[in-house]
Amino acid sequence: MTGTVDERIRAVAAADRLLVALDFDGTLSPLVTEPMSSRATPEAKRAVERLASCPGVTVALVSGRSLADLRVIAEHDDASPVWLAGSHGAEAWRPPSAPPVAATTQDEGDDAVVHAAREAAAAFDGAWIEGKRFGFALHTRTSPEGVETRAQRAVDEVVARLAPEWRRREGKHVLEFSWRHEGKDGAVAELRAATGSDAVIFAGDDVTDEDALRSLGPSDLGIRVGPGETAATLTVTDTPELAAVLTRVADLRAS
Repeated sequence: MTGTVDERIRAVAAADRLLVALDFDGTLSPLVTEPMSSRATPEAKRAVERLASCPGVTVALVSGRSLADLRVIAEHDDASPVWLAGSHGAEAWRPPSAPPVAATTQDEGDDAVVHAAREAAAAFDGAWIEGKRFGFALHTRTSPEGVETRAQRAVDEVVARLAPEWRRREGKHVLEFSWRHEGKDGAVAELRAATGSDAVIFAGDDVTDEDALRSLGPSDLGIRVGPGETAATLTVTDTPELAAVLTRVADLRAS
């Protein structure tokens, strides 16, 4: 760890009130073919638990997953001190000791859009549709080479025809559509305000995380996990390297 990087980590770790907001898939957990089999690595899980126990630190998971699915893959229960923002911030969970979150309104989606997307995806090998609370996602991780682009084009045409107002998000071998328009930048801003944090660490690995990374200020620390153009201050290679950075922050807070 270079001197300049460690200085940035030391500076953000010294904040009176620190928010550590983390994406899950590809960040705390390696990317997997079956979405519900995703789990944090032991090192990442230990780092999160240590940070969550530090005075003045709030840890939050900020994910595109629905809140229900996020709780399963994060092995999260009602005794956990970790705050949650699911569906890119459209859903939230907070510990009982935290200020209550406003109730999430259930918008009316259109089942016909999801049905038509499933029919379109079925024509492409390895492509499948995951239903979500506020829309759906097209997965193409297991598609043969050359299929992903054609499958995405077919589903794009479905949404353009039936629901052009839905928000479109691209990720790693995933294309997501939602009739809710919240983003991770808004989720982090809401978490910052609710916790009264003086500084924020945000880490993510994908295009949808860049909204949050771009929203950070000079006293914050943005971390990109893996390759790709990024607004982050720090780039780490993979989940183990991120876990080492989070452990470093926990060490500094403990001292």
